[in-house]
Amino acid sequence: MAFLRSISTVSTSPTIRAERVLLRAPMLADYPQWAKLREDSRSFLAPWEPIWPADDLTKLSFRRRIRRYQREIRNGSGYPMFVFSPDGETLLGGLTLSQVQRGVAQSAVLGYWMGMPFAGKGYMSASVRAMAAFAFDTLHLNRIDAACLPHNQASIQLLETVGFRREGYARKFLCIDGRWQDHLLYGLVRDDPRT
Repeated sequence: MAFLRSISTVSTSPTIRAERVLLRAPMLADYPQWAKLREDSRSFLAPWEPIWPADDLTKLSFRRRIRRYQREIRNGSGYPMFVFSPDGETLLGGLTLSQVQRGVAQSAVLGYWMGMPFAGKGYMSASVRAMAAFAFDTLHLNRIDAACLPHNQASIQLLETVGFRREGYARKFLCIDGRWQDHLLYGLVRDDPRT
């Protein structure tokens, strides 16, 4: 896997260095960059996300988010990552492996977002590839699920380019942009070719 250069684990909080990006767990010090990128990208992200709480971009809300992220990483139920430029200086977006299931499932759900200035430049493809390698090779999961709106061509292209296969259609699957909306369901399993 040439695209994945290294994975290091510091007290269960992974840092993943890939060809075009660096993925690491969010920290409180990321707040200024995160709040600015999310605010600047609000109209770009709104059609694809749940409605933001009124206090979503406050430092207090971010602090609660960080505590939740740390708890998920500690108990192995989720791996939220921020996507940075390779030097770790510029925040580009984020992605999360959530709902990690062990036992007979060995699966997780992938979600992601990209700041408007960085969308369509291949950063999220590199991030999803790196996260898939982490899920399969480090966490030893068997499957990653993802879902996207049927009219989200960018997300469809991203998932299919990385190797996810369309597996179904779920009616009124998630409440996105204030409405219960249908979603396309995608899956990637350990044995699938990784592109």
